[in-house]
Amino acid sequence: MKSITLSLLIIILTIAGYSQTPKTDTLFDFENYTLGSTPSGWSTALTGRGKMCDWLIVNDNGNKVLAQTSSETPDYRFNLITNNNLISKNVEISVRFKAKKGRGDQGGGPVWRYKDENNYYVARANPLENNYRVYKVVNGNRIQLKSATIKMSSGKWYHLTIVMQGDSIQCYFNDNLALQVTDSTFPDSGKIGLWTKSDAVTWFDDLKVKSF
Repeated sequence: MKSITLSLLIIILTIAGYSQTPKTDTLFDFENYTLGSTPSGWSTALTGRGKMCDWLIVNDNGNKVLAQTSSETPDYRFNLITNNNLISKNVEISVRFKAKKGRGDQGGGPVWRYKDENNYYVARANPLENNYRVYKVVNGNRIQLKSATIKMSSGKWYHLTIVMQGDSIQCYFNDNLALQVTDSTFPDSGKIGLWTKSDAVTWFDDLKVKSF
C-alpha cells in the first residue's frame, strides 16, 4: 500500500513540474583573475571587421572587473568573449556594465545560445543612443528583434538581466522588464558571453548565469 501511495505521489509531483532539473547558479565576479590578463577559460572572438578585440581584467577602485579595452573603429565590428565551459539553453543571465568611452558606440551586454562568432543572440544597452535592444546575429548579419528607449549615462553602473526559455526572451534593465519577444532561430544550447560594438570600451562585473 505504501509503495502504491509513493508511486502516486511521484506521478503527481512529476505532472506538477517538480521533477524538473533545478536551476544551477554560476557567478563570475572576476576577483580571482590576474590584473591585465584575459581570464583563463574564456575565448575572444570578433564578428565583422578589424583587429581582434582585447578583453582584460582591470581595477575599478579596488574591485576587479572584465573590460573590453579595444578602441578599433569599424562600425560593423562586434567584440566578443565567451566562457569555454558554460553552455546553456534555457537560461537567466544577469550582469552589471559601465560604459567608459567610445565615440562611435558605447555600452554592451550579454550573448547567449552562441554557436560561433557569426551566430548568437545578444542584448545590449547603449548610453550614446539611450536605448536597449535585443538582436540575433545570423551568419554574421545583425537583425534587431526589439528596442526600448531608456535614459542612461556613461560612467555609471547599470544592471542587465536576460531570461530565455524555449523561444521566449525577456530583457530587464535595472530589474524592470523592458523588452519581450519570441524567436526560434537558435533553438539549441550555446555558450554564454559578453559583447560590445566598434570602439565601445566597456566594463562588466558580477556575471551570473542560471541554467534550468
